[in-house]
Amino acid sequence: MNAAGRGHTAAGASRGGFRAERAADGRYRWQLKAPNGRVVAITAAAFETAGEAERGFDGLRLGAAELTARITHVREGIGWIWVVPGSRAAPEVRSSRAYERYATCQNAFRRFVVLLAKQPPRELPEPVARLRSVDGR
Repeated sequence: MNAAGRGHTAAGASRGGFRAERAADGRYRWQLKAPNGRVVAITAAAFETAGEAERGFDGLRLGAAELTARITHVREGIGWIWVVPGSRAAPEVRSSRAYERYATCQNAFRRFVVLLAKQPPRELPEPVARLRSVDGR
């Protein structure tokens, strides 16, 4: 995280890779960048801590081979986006932009899955358990 409290990057992610950033609401969201620096995917969910965002990304990375996307037309404008549905049909991750053609959107999703699977495993600290006070509360 930088001095301003924004951004938490994995080593070498300045150009490509995973990046978790603090949003204006104080919660964290992650994005995945291609090696050329272009944002490929963004998380739809917001996380309370950067560690939670990292664990969410790592869980998605581990299941990359089984991911399926729902490709839909954008509401405003022209184009297609891909969305990976999560629990309760809420989007887990989505494309960072709209694509002009349906086939281009499909290919973009395939490239995302390959890039996701190539990401190195994250060394994540275990969540800190809350300590109970001496009187049991």
